[in-house]
Amino acid sequence: MMSAEAGRLRGSRVTYRTSLYWLRIVLRTFIYILTLVLGIAFLLPFLWTLSSSFKPSWELYIFPPTWFPMEWHPENFVRIWQLVPFARWSLNSGMVAVLSVIGEVLSAAAVAYGFSRFRFKGRDFLFVVMLSTMMLPIYITIIPRFVMFKYINWVDTLYPLWVPAFFGGGAFNIFLLRQFFMTIPLDFDEAAFVDGASSWTIFWRILMPLSKPAISTVAIFGFLGSWNSFLAPLIFLNTKEKFTLPLGITWFRYIPMESSEPKDHLLMAASITVTMPAVILFFAAQRYFISGIVMSGIKG
Repeated sequence: MMSAEAGRLRGSRVTYRTSLYWLRIVLRTFIYILTLVLGIAFLLPFLWTLSSSFKPSWELYIFPPTWFPMEWHPENFVRIWQLVPFARWSLNSGMVAVLSVIGEVLSAAAVAYGFSRFRFKGRDFLFVVMLSTMMLPIYITIIPRFVMFKYINWVDTLYPLWVPAFFGGGAFNIFLLRQFFMTIPLDFDEAAFVDGASSWTIFWRILMPLSKPAISTVAIFGFLGSWNSFLAPLIFLNTKEKFTLPLGITWFRYIPMESSEPKDHLLMAASITVTMPAVILFFAAQRYFISGIVMSGIKG
């Protein structure tokens, strides 16, 4: 009786484990399928833009719409460089993005170093105040910024787009780097102090090299934010030759054409061209981006 009961108990345990195993397989399969479907859904607008960039203008308006061009026109990507100063806009965007990244990384790292390594009166209060600035929309500060830059004659120049990056680097970047710095043991600082290193030496030669994942994350965020910025160039720039790419592609509605044909196919080609550097950068630095985000949240 006891052995039969034990056998039934073992059998029920095996059945339970088997059921649990297959349940996990089903749930995992469902999650993978759901992720794949959502990924395709989010990718559809980009695929439609990519397909439309190779189409002639008339094919964008036929019904039912075509996913693959009936007539391939890769020369659309050449025409955008001929009809507008696309090369100049690319140079402006590249210069603004690079200088903004340098400013955000250096200034945010310096502020984060102070919040993570030094103890001074009111440090935590100042840190909370700094974080609270993340709740302020850019639309609240855009008018005071415009008045300030107009007063120093910086309107219609590229300076308002990258100079502010050297003054703080942004609350989110400071928070991200501060969290990462706090994961680095203080023993490194103490050992360096014993060897006669200054605070600047510790910051520049110890913390910064050890923080490459977090710095890469800040650089990626900074580049994407500056490269895709539209509002600030719209407010501060007036001359067409000084436009950045996001603002410049809106100029396609004013392109003089030989006929009155729509220009949406050229706008699609320009949009793909503007998007590609950001896509390439993200995939090239994806490993650093993920590790920087994960490791920055280890220690509060």
